[in-house]
Amino acid sequence: MATLSTHVLDTSRGRPAAGVRVALESASGAGLGEGVTDADGRISTFGAARLGEGEYRLRFDTGAYFTSLGADTFYPEVTVQFVVAGDDHFHVPLLLNPYGYSTYRGS
Repeated sequence: MATLSTHVLDTSRGRPAAGVRVALESASGAGLGEGVTDADGRISTFGAARLGEGEYRLRFDTGAYFTSLGADTFYPEVTVQFVVAGDDHFHVPLLLNPYGYSTYRGS
C-alpha cells in the first residue's frame, strides 16, 4: 500500500501556502481523507489512508485560501488526478498563484 503527502507553495508570495484545505478522493469521488496545510504548506499524511493501486484525486480549496488573503483568484478549486502504481510514497506538490498553477510528482 502506498502513502501520500502534498505541499502547496504560493508562487505569487514566494511562501508556503498555509491553511489550504485539501481533500483526498478516489477517482469515483468517494472521500478518503482530508487535511489543512500547515505553516510550511504541507500535509504529511491523510490520516490512516493507505492507497492501493488505482486513480485518486486531490481537491485543493484555493478559493478560500485566496479569500483569506483578500485576493481574487481565477481558480477557486484545483483538482489533481493521479495514478498510484506500487507501494511507493507519492508526493503531489502544487505551485499556486491567483491565475495559474502547476504540479508534478515529487519525492
